Amino acid sequence: MKNRSSAILAAVSGVMLVITLYLTFLWVPMERTMGVVQRIFYFHVPPFFVASLAILAGLVASIRFLITRDYRFDDLAVSAIEVGWVFDSINLVMGPFWARPVWGIWWTWDARLTSAFVLWLMFAGYLILRRAVADPSARAVMCSVVVIFQAVGGVIVYMANRWWRTQHPQPVMAGGQGSGLDPRMWYVFLFSLATMLVLFGALLQIRRRLERLRREIDGLRRTVHSEA
Repeated sequence: MKNRSSAILAAVSGVMLVITLYLTFLWVPMERTMGVVQRIFYFHVPPFFVASLAILAGLVASIRFLITRDYRFDDLAVSAIEVGWVFDSINLVMGPFWARPVWGIWWTWDARLTSAFVLWLMFAGYLILRRAVADPSARAVMCSVVVIFQAVGGVIVYMANRWWRTQHPQPVMAGGQGSGLDPRMWYVFLFSLATMLVLFGALLQIRRRLERLRREIDGLRRTVHSEA
């Protein structure tokens, strides 16, 4: 049943992605000052929101693991963080492609971009730690603590261009008059975000199932070694 659910979510996200491409390149109006490069917006911003959701899911699962020591929550945490890292990588890669024609530079070490890069390193550090620690209990506890700090990093990234003056533009997400975002752009953004969320759900289910199987196989392997 779960396999079928994952397949349905994957198929739906594929259809939605095609629609998102149509809306982005053929339906939504051209931005007045940046031109066609502004269309990267629909593939740059939504992945960050999905990565933030992944951190939140990982945070809740990690806290639940620390309280209950139920490894199902550790499975959810690592699955959310690993899939979230993919979306965070998309956000980080798309940014310079937008920045180069608009700012004249690929990258600048301002508060928003630097904190975003540090957050990406925290994603990567979590995954490296999963590989580096052999003991399942110690690994799960250490990784749960890392996710708590990672959640703080996510808040800093989100608030960076509100707390400090940055090269990165100020928020224009209201979608109303004077917000800088045409209502049609707002609709396409929301649809793109929905597409990313459905894709995240499909990948999360698949990754969580793989993690559960990996944990069961490791348990069987340890049992065989202890009896040998």
